[in-house]
Amino acid sequence: MKVIASWSGGKDSCLACYKALLEGHEIACLLNFISREYMRSCFHGIEAKLMTLQASLVEIPIFQKDVSADMQEYENEFKAAVCELKAGRGIEGMVFGDVYLDEHREWVEQVCGDLDIEPLEPLWGMMPEEVVREFIRTGFKAVVVSCKADLMGEEFVGRYVDEDFLEELRKRNICPCGESGEFHTFVVDGPLFRKRIEITKSKPVLKQGFWEHWFLDIQEWEVKEK
Repeated sequence: MKVIASWSGGKDSCLACYKALLEGHEIACLLNFISREYMRSCFHGIEAKLMTLQASLVEIPIFQKDVSADMQEYENEFKAAVCELKAGRGIEGMVFGDVYLDEHREWVEQVCGDLDIEPLEPLWGMMPEEVVREFIRTGFKAVVVSCKADLMGEEFVGRYVDEDFLEELRKRNICPCGESGEFHTFVVDGPLFRKRIEITKSKPVLKQGFWEHWFLDIQEWEVKEK
């Protein structure tokens, strides 16, 4: 099936895309939404140009759409972006990285139904810890780029997702996938990548909002051979 992959640049969307490829689907493009206000990826806070670099290393075209913070408007903008990508491309489905939140899956199924495409959820039903272990075991590498400040301190941003990180989450009783937005990641290497991204300069930044979040401001990076 020829499909679009919903792409945040984080571990779950990346692993879902990879598993969809292994299942024989053709990924026509990655669909990435960025904040209209900040021109960074929604929730993750990654600059649009760094997301574009990531996609170039994965060698799948990326389509970036700037969206508003209003949820109802977001749904309309989401549908418009998918319709634009569907036109003349033979798209039949879309890949998502949801793991266990029913409200996420219900929204995906409703929107995909409206768009007449099939939703694909390669991670659905897996235990959250197993999702992360498969991600690590497969050879992907990701850096924590945001986290809720009431759950995790600034020392967490910039950390790699590895066994030590999993153990720390277990001690704090935090979902290993961060499925409710506890933290977000940025994938820098793995079997999908022809080269890897090395972050050479960054700093933690505390942002106020409905929730206080720590973000990793990635200031400089290099592309390295694997």
